Amino acid sequence: MSSGMQASPSAAAAPMAGGARLEAMRRRVRLSRLALWGVIASGPVALAVAVTSSSPTVKAATPTQPAPSRSTMAAAEAAPAGFAQLFVGAWLRSTTSDPSSAQARIAQSMAPGVELPATAAGAQAAPASVTALRSAQRARGVWSVTVAAQYADGTVRYYAVPVAADASGSSFAVTGAPGVVAGPSRAPVAKSPYGVSVPAGDLTSAIGQFLGAYLTGSGEVERYLAPGMRLSAVSPAPFQGATVQRISATEAAAAAERVPADGTTVRVLAAVEARDRSGRWPLAYELALKARSGRWEITALDSGTAQDGGTR
Repeated sequence: MSSGMQASPSAAAAPMAGGARLEAMRRRVRLSRLALWGVIASGPVALAVAVTSSSPTVKAATPTQPAPSRSTMAAAEAAPAGFAQLFVGAWLRSTTSDPSSAQARIAQSMAPGVELPATAAGAQAAPASVTALRSAQRARGVWSVTVAAQYADGTVRYYAVPVAADASGSSFAVTGAPGVVAGPSRAPVAKSPYGVSVPAGDLTSAIGQFLGAYLTGSGEVERYLAPGMRLSAVSPAPFQGATVQRISATEAAAAAERVPADGTTVRVLAAVEARDRSGRWPLAYELALKARSGRWEITALDSGTAQDGGTR
């Protein structure tokens, strides 16, 4: 064979090496596919492990700041009301004739640009109490707070106070003189859900004994509670006596002559007359009760009168 027809060993080895490398790559691809299908068949946990082990390193995301809770937002919104209440109380107890008094200094420190009242001799005395009624946000950091001042003779005067707050809700300033405004109107009251009159019987007796123990300390409160219910009597006992005047309910089962089947639940409103050395006090309590073993047991005690018919 001539020299032109003969291939050198190095030239012949190059294609063979390239083919071997190509075949090795194909083999690895096939093995990778088989491994991936095996991981998928093994379940999502194995798949996550495989992806994690084969994926490049990824920078962890910066955790987002938690959203403010409703309680935090409510506290920030309520803060201007207290500030305005304190200012109006000090302002109404101040006078230009004594600008160095303690109340005048408080008012001037809270609202440096607001003039003090110029009260005449023998003028109406300072208010007996000052109460913030509502706050309205006019713009970002700008509030209007309505404050009620009640006097000993029964007079009530309402003031609208402009208050500025910083972004954090920790600093405030009264930005102008208060304005006398009309008081809030009375909202309509929904019909009471307690439409069933409860006659004297086991239910009224259980409630009377429970409230007697709860308000006067006569007896143990626990004996009237359902299993799992925890409630402590008012301490020290504020009254010497408590009498149930009437009871109304939301369910007709409360008016039954006998205690109904176990598990029956009712919600009632009990009107109570409590007595102490100062006099008699009309009180009301919302209660939830459940029948068990031929007796009524207390499962909830709520304050106020619910208008939606539910226990809170």
